[in-house]
Parts: sequence; structure tokens; C-alpha cells
Amino acid sequence: MQKARSRDAKPAPKEKAKAPGKLGQGLHPMLAAKLWANPCWLSFRANFVAHHFNQPVYDWIWREFRLTAPEHIVLYALNLKDGITADDIVASTARPKNTLSRGVNALLRKKLIVRTPDAKDRRRLFLNLTARGRRIVEKTVPMLVAHESAMARALSLAERKLLSALFDKIFVDKGNWPTQIQGRA
Repeated sequence: MQKARSRDAKPAPKEKAKAPGKLGQGLHPMLAAKLWANPCWLSFRANFVAHHFNQPVYDWIWREFRLTAPEHIVLYALNLKDGITADDIVASTARPKNTLSRGVNALLRKKLIVRTPDAKDRRRLFLNLTARGRRIVEKTVPMLVAHESAMARALSLAERKLLSALFDKIFVDKGNWPTQIQGRA
């Protein structure tokens, strides 16, 4: 005969996530569960690292330069490759087109970028940094590099190269990534 469960009885806790070696020491138990007992391990880890990189970075950029994350994303992209279109920037981010469009328009108003039409196709508009925009990026990029280096300090140079190579393999396969969730009937 099965014993009736009282209203206040709690379900038995699931087995605790086991971190490999000493890796889990000092981590919150829920974080450990999401790291080592998570069937979506790659997306969680990538998002966790990205959030802990982006949040302090964009908070600092807002305090220092009064730029939003989308505005800085546009500046950063133009610093890497000046003379590209807003569509090029959208293609290189996971941000919605309308969000980056607002960033572009704000940067134009702030005179941090300029927009010039393509001589062959007047509908195509190229974006370029102004001198003011370039000065901001020159101040932010070293801080971003230092922040990333501090986050990756636990990895040797060889481990950093391996991690980069592994991400390269994932990114090169982007054409095969599903673009929507396929539901089951």
C-alpha cells in the first residue's frame, strides 16, 4: 500500500550536479547544475559568458559615453570594417534589424558616424566612423580586450587557441543551424 504524500512534503531533491575535479568549488549550486547537469550545455555556457562580459562592458560604455549597447555594436563593427552597410552589421550579430537601425540613427544624430550612398546603387548606404566616433572606439576597445583577457585568464594560450578553433568549427557550420524550433505533433 502506497503511503499518501502530505501536503507539506517536498519532492526528493534531484542528484546534485557533479563538477569535474575541483572546478565546482565555490560556485552556487544552481550554477553548478546549469553547468554540469544541463542538456543545453553549449548555449547556457555561451550565454553565461557573454552576459558576464556584456553587462559590465555596456554599463561602463553607457556611464562614460552615453552610448547604448546597439550603438556601440555599430561603432565596434565599423572599427573592424569601415564602409559597410547596416545590413552587414545585422548579419554579424544576433540583434534584430530594427534595434541596430535605431542605433545607427542615434549615432548619425550624435555625429559619430556618417552615411554615404553607393555611387552605383543610391539605395545602398555605406556607414563610416567620424573622427569623434573613432576616438570613442579607440578608448573602448582596449577596455574590452582587458576585460575579456581577465575572464579568460584561467586558460593557457594553447587552451585559448583550442577554444577558438572549436568555436570556429561551430560558426563555420552556421548554414546548417536550425532557424526555428520544429514542434512535434
